[in-house]
Amino acid sequence: MPLDGVKNIVLILSGKGGVGKSSVTLQLALALTLQGKSVGILDIDLTGPSIPRLVGREDAKIRQSAKGWIPVEVYDAAADGSRGSLRCMSLGFLLRDRGDAVIWRGPKKTAMVRQFLTDVYWGGTDYLLVDTPPGTSDEHISIGESLLTNASTSISTAQSQRIPYLAGAVLVTTPQAVATSDVRKEINFCAKTQIPVLGVIENLSGYTCPCCGEVSNLFSRGGGEVMAREMNVPFLGYVPIDIKFSALVEGATVDDDDNDDATAGEENPQAAKPAVEDARPLVERYKDCWSLPIFEGFSRDLIGKIEGEQN
Repeated sequence: MPLDGVKNIVLILSGKGGVGKSSVTLQLALALTLQGKSVGILDIDLTGPSIPRLVGREDAKIRQSAKGWIPVEVYDAAADGSRGSLRCMSLGFLLRDRGDAVIWRGPKKTAMVRQFLTDVYWGGTDYLLVDTPPGTSDEHISIGESLLTNASTSISTAQSQRIPYLAGAVLVTTPQAVATSDVRKEINFCAKTQIPVLGVIENLSGYTCPCCGEVSNLFSRGGGEVMAREMNVPFLGYVPIDIKFSALVEGATVDDDDNDDATAGEENPQAAKPAVEDARPLVERYKDCWSLPIFEGFSRDLIGKIEGEQN
């Protein structure tokens, strides 16, 4: 059966590109696993799959089993129950080279999305986060039709028929009017497809200093909240730019006690030592980021809303 073992499905949508939708998807997934949930990320941004890069598994390959494709494991659940597992599925894992361009027409995109929903064996998964491309394109129509066929937006129907619960969509925007105006289209898309809107996240809302954590507003602030209020949908909160998270997914390091002296390497032998690779799982390294408490709040809100309806 399609999506066998998946309990809850959450779509992550954005009206335009460049608002950090994939990074929000990943951070929400990491926070959910820290709540003890097993999480899967389905990346259906076929022409720009970024999840393999963000989780540091670009070289991973998809394995076949008798039950279907096996998602790539980012990390498994902790033995003491302190965290759940995280697995990912993306077209990026199927490309021979990460630089290969995907030049597909609509019907092939539609077929690929449907195959992701029918041929991937997720097993026991509490939350499946679907990272979508920006806008309302072929992929959105395909995922909407397929999910409304194989899942249900009614919790009672989902439980009685033992199918996944399509909990709704989280919309990602930046504060600027050009982004919030496009998110209004996404809200209309959800209304027409009868997909509930779980809330709006205003991303890139300010900048978090890596040394002290103070947030400075580089651009405007509050546009997402105003738009959510005008469209009568929940507002989940603000997410400032976190340079520590950026460094985490880029594989760089951020030194809180960085010395700007150009000759620091000569005067301080310790500064000349090469950085030691951090072998901790991604979720453990994420605990060092300033944005973790924000996404922990988001994850608790979503768990409370979604699982509260099931009790």
